[in-house]
Amino acid sequence: MPRALRALRVPEELSARVPAEQRGSGRDDVRLLVSRGTDVTHHTFPELPGLLRAGDVLVVNTSATLPAAVNGRLGGARVVTHFSTRGDDGRWAVELRTPSPAGAGTTVPRAGGPAGAVVRLPGGERLVLEEPLDPEGVRLWWARVSCPDVPGLLRRYGRPIRYGYTERDQPLSAYQTVFALPSPDGSGSAEMPSAGRPFTAGTVRELVRRGVRFAPLALHTGVASAEAHEPPYPERFEVPETTARLVNAAAAVGGKIIAVGTTAVRALESAAGSDGVVRAASGWTDLVITPRRGVRAVDGLLTGLHEPEASHLLMLEAIAGRAALERGYQEALEHLYLWHEFGDVHLVLPDETAHSSHC
Repeated sequence: MPRALRALRVPEELSARVPAEQRGSGRDDVRLLVSRGTDVTHHTFPELPGLLRAGDVLVVNTSATLPAAVNGRLGGARVVTHFSTRGDDGRWAVELRTPSPAGAGTTVPRAGGPAGAVVRLPGGERLVLEEPLDPEGVRLWWARVSCPDVPGLLRRYGRPIRYGYTERDQPLSAYQTVFALPSPDGSGSAEMPSAGRPFTAGTVRELVRRGVRFAPLALHTGVASAEAHEPPYPERFEVPETTARLVNAAAAVGGKIIAVGTTAVRALESAAGSDGVVRAASGWTDLVITPRRGVRAVDGLLTGLHEPEASHLLMLEAIAGRAALERGYQEALEHLYLWHEFGDVHLVLPDETAHSSHC
């Protein structure tokens, strides 16, 4: 992580504590920081259509957010289970958390395990911890649930995952983007693909009217651990053939491929070959994008503002470059942008001045 970013501190008051529509006029009532290299400009989100060009492609994640937090009891103690990812063998990767002493419905991390521990869930269901997801880690564990229909269990008893920087629980609708589609098997994201949250139907129509195209894919996000800033675990994804063709065709004629969110970057780059050509793909991805690995298919990124310790910043550095990333985050702090999933957003576009100088 760049040293200058590690030294930054985000004041607590810059955490977005409620959704934009509760502090302003609507979902799109957020600010938009735009970086083109080290050139930074300040906008509002409704200005986005004027910042892109006909032929550009926005790659969007259609994964719906699950009500993935469920109350339970482990022995005599209250716990909250965060359902992270469904495995191919029917097990779920879960994180057990302890209700916060501060109350207000928030939780604090706890060590996972032990193997064989039984969590009693609502409706008489049981969850049995089996083994750590990562042999070197203790936070996420594979577990079996007595209920075969876990998505149904979540719909009945779950609520969206939230962390202590938010003010209160919100309805599940506050955590769905305009792009969210139900999955046939009930799969979805434990945490919202939040970069797509400010989009409204009106913004989408205006972008389409101006010739910007949308390329859908799905990546079902797991629990990100806002406290530990770990790299992402393997996640399930699907890049359909229609999206691969659209991205390749646009890139061939000079259109910019702009990913909406780090999840969209991870999925699309997982389907891109070393030649930059995107091919239809699905399954699991363990790709972690770093400056050393770089990006092959993505030209830009629309994303939220991340904590200085977050592993996502390695991806941003791979796309924008270190100097641009440091400048953008300094500007965001100086101009009091809001952080986290209900906060403001950052559009990273190619530095066309630098590009033209290499032509």
